[in-house]
Amino acid sequence: MKLKTKLTLFNTISKLVIVILFVLLLPAIIQNINKNYTDNRLVKQKDKLLQIVHEQGIQTYIEDGQSYGSYLPLKEEYISLDEVAPDYFLDTIQDEKRLVEKDTIDYRILSHTFKAGNKNYLLEIGKSTETIGETTGPLQNIAFKTLLGMILLTILADIIYANYILRPLSLIIKTKLVGNKFPSFTTYKEVKTTTSDFQHLDISIHQMVETIERAFQKEREFISNASHELMTPISILQSKIENMFEQEDIQDEVKVRLLEMQKILNRLKSITKTLLLISQIENDQFLKEDEIPSHMLLQDVYDEISVRLQEKNISYSVNMPQNVVLINVNKFLLFNLFFNLVNNAIKYNKPDGNIAIAGHMHQQKFTISIADTGIGISEDELPFIFNRFKKLKRSLLHDSFGLGLPIVRSIAIFHNIEIKVTSQKGEGSVFNLIIPAKLIKELPT
Repeated sequence: MKLKTKLTLFNTISKLVIVILFVLLLPAIIQNINKNYTDNRLVKQKDKLLQIVHEQGIQTYIEDGQSYGSYLPLKEEYISLDEVAPDYFLDTIQDEKRLVEKDTIDYRILSHTFKAGNKNYLLEIGKSTETIGETTGPLQNIAFKTLLGMILLTILADIIYANYILRPLSLIIKTKLVGNKFPSFTTYKEVKTTTSDFQHLDISIHQMVETIERAFQKEREFISNASHELMTPISILQSKIENMFEQEDIQDEVKVRLLEMQKILNRLKSITKTLLLISQIENDQFLKEDEIPSHMLLQDVYDEISVRLQEKNISYSVNMPQNVVLINVNKFLLFNLFFNLVNNAIKYNKPDGNIAIAGHMHQQKFTISIADTGIGISEDELPFIFNRFKKLKRSLLHDSFGLGLPIVRSIAIFHNIEIKVTSQKGEGSVFNLIIPAKLIKELPT
C-alpha cells in the first residue's frame, strides 16, 4: 500500500472515530446546552422582573398580600410571586414537579428570594422540561450534518495536502530509481522540496547511485580489458599446440595430453568470448537497426542446431505467425539469445524429448515461448538462473560455465524484452519472451 494511501486511510479512520464519539456524546452535549440556555433565559427573566419591581414597586404584581401567578395557555412557562418569611432565603435553578390545574408537570424552575418594601418575597420562574427537549432533535441533526460536512472537507484537504507534501518523494522514486536504466544513470538533478527529510533522501540516493555506477563501470572495464588481454595468450597457446601436433616424433601419450590442453583452451576461449560479448552488450556497443521476420530467425537457429536435435532424437516444432517482423533489433544478438535458449532446451532435455516454440500477439505485445520436456529447474534455483557463473545442480553432468542465460538476460535487457520463466522439476521448463510493441511490425496477411 502506498504511503499516501496509508496516510489518507489513517486520517479517515481517525476522523470516523471522532464522529462516532461525537454522535455518542451529542445527546448529552445538546441536553447540557439546552439546560444552560434555559438557565440563562430564566436568569434574564428574573432580572427583568426585579427591574420592574425596583422601578414600579411590588404592587405591580402583588396587592393586599395576594400571591401572583401567570401561566402560558399550554402551561409551558409560568411565573409566581409569593410573600415568605423574613428569614427565608433561596436562590436555585433546578428541575422540580408542579401541580397545575390537576396536571403534574416537570419544570426547570428558577427560585429567588428578594426584599421589597420591608418584606421578603419568593420569585419562581419555570419552563417545562418537555419544551426544552423539543429542540434537542433538530439541534442534533444540525450538529451532525455540520460535523459530517467538516469531516468530508478535512478529508479532502488531507488528500490534497498529502499529494502536495509527498509529491517530492514520488519524484525522487520516479526520476532517481524507476526512471533510470540500471546501472546506467543520468546526471544529478535536484528535486525541489522544502522538506529537509526529502532533501536528505534525494542526496543520499544520488550518492548511493553514483557509488553503484562507479562499481559497475569498473567491473565492465575489467571484464572488457581482461577478455581482450586473455584472447592473445590463448591464441598463441593454441597455435603452439597445433604446431606440436605437426611434429613427426611426437608420442601418442603426449598427443592425448595435448588434446586435453587444447580442449581446456577452447573452453577458456569460449568463456572469454562470452564475457567480452556481455561487456559489449552492456556498454551499448551494438546497433539496433535490423529487421527480420520472427519465423526466419527461428529457422536460422534450427539450421544451426539441427544436428544436436538428431543426436538426442528430440522433436522440434515451431508455430510462428508469418506476418510478424522484428524491427529496430540486432539480428546477431537475437540469434544468440534464441540459440542459447534452444541449446539449453536440448542440453537439459530427456532423450526422445520435445521442444515446442510458439508465438502469439497479446495486448499489442508479441510473446515467444520456448517449452521443453527436460529435467526442469527446482523452485529454489529458479531466481538465480540468470546469475553469472552460477552453477546449478542440474548442470553437474553437463559442460556448463553458467554464462548462457546471463547472455540471454543481457540481450533481452538491451532490447527491453521481458523474460518470464516457469519450470517444474522433472517435467520441463517454459521461457516466455515478451517483446514490446515498438519492436514489432505486423505485415498484412
